Amino acid sequence: MSPVDGATMVVTLSRALRAAGLPVAPDRSVVAARALLILPPRNRDELYWATRLSFVASHEQVATFNRVFAELVDGRVDPADSRGDSNAPPPASQRGERRTDDSPRREVEGAGSSDRSPWATAADVIDQPGGISRETVIAAASADERLARKSFDALDDGELADLRHLMARLSLIPPPRRSRRVRRAHHGHQLDVRATLRRSVRAGDYPTRLAWRKRRLRPRQLVLICDVSGSMEPYARAYLQFLQCAVGGASAEAFVFATRLTRLTRVLRRASPAVALQRAAGAAPDWSSGTRIGAALHTFVRSYGSRGMARDAVVVIVSDGWEVGDPATVASAMAALKRLAYQVVWVNPHKANPHFAPLAGGMAAALPYVDSFRSGHSIEALQEVAEAIAAGRQ
Repeated sequence: MSPVDGATMVVTLSRALRAAGLPVAPDRSVVAARALLILPPRNRDELYWATRLSFVASHEQVATFNRVFAELVDGRVDPADSRGDSNAPPPASQRGERRTDDSPRREVEGAGSSDRSPWATAADVIDQPGGISRETVIAAASADERLARKSFDALDDGELADLRHLMARLSLIPPPRRSRRVRRAHHGHQLDVRATLRRSVRAGDYPTRLAWRKRRLRPRQLVLICDVSGSMEPYARAYLQFLQCAVGGASAEAFVFATRLTRLTRVLRRASPAVALQRAAGAAPDWSSGTRIGAALHTFVRSYGSRGMARDAVVVIVSDGWEVGDPATVASAMAALKRLAYQVVWVNPHKANPHFAPLAGGMAAALPYVDSFRSGHSIEALQEVAEAIAAGRQ
């Protein structure tokens, strides 16, 4: 069986099983397609067991699967009847049907020439005049899986709207840090003298039980700075949703910049994506203009970072690294930011290109001060960004 036949067979069989009442999820179709692609069945029995192990989740579903499989393949015999399966349908001879070893298999109604797989016609899943392609394997995957792998610059308006619920699943949890406040603890590194003496006074004796305390842990501040210049226009709307989800879920601080820095934390909080996009465009008049990374980062360090926002924080910069000014300003701004922040993560969507090299002036100047360099061009790539944020400084 060719890979194409296996893919179309999986689509047809999964639809027929769902029509028969079996709860066939998309992930089981993916497992079946991969199984037939990795280990192509050489005969009918191998095909039966490969698909049965992929689609059947309980013993009660075996009888339904056997019936559907026998009807779609040849309508004659089920492999389970030779293995003593009590749930298998009766053989054709017990149903009053004739069965001969040389009888041809039943063809699917409406099938074309003999060199074309009947599975494609039976399910009516492909309307391509040029035939079936290997892209049919993707048909078994769910819409969320396909959307998670798709690059942000290739999304249409409908897919951008569906992107938000996938963004909300991302867990942006920076590593904790020790605060100056302390709390009581059974075991700690610092003796609580006052609590120990109070215990001794209440007991009217020498202090026999020592009280300890240790520093509290609190999450680090997460700061996201996104480039919305003209070169980042294909990715700007997707990353704006990323900023909004981070502000709402991780209490992050959000900034955008093109030629100047604009804070969007209040604009993005508690607003729908459409409203947030309009407000963000109005708050940042330099949207889709030139790029001055160095000037924007200097403004952030002077106005926000040195006042405490970036101190011991995780700072995520989303930019392709194109700088219209002097790259030396980017290097000096990144050096100042590196002294303040706990970790600096740079997200460049062009990094996903296999031929990418950090040759842009701003990118080359900033890279020595970056702790983690990621692509972040899709939901799957943003998951790697979330893991880098949680992992902390290496």
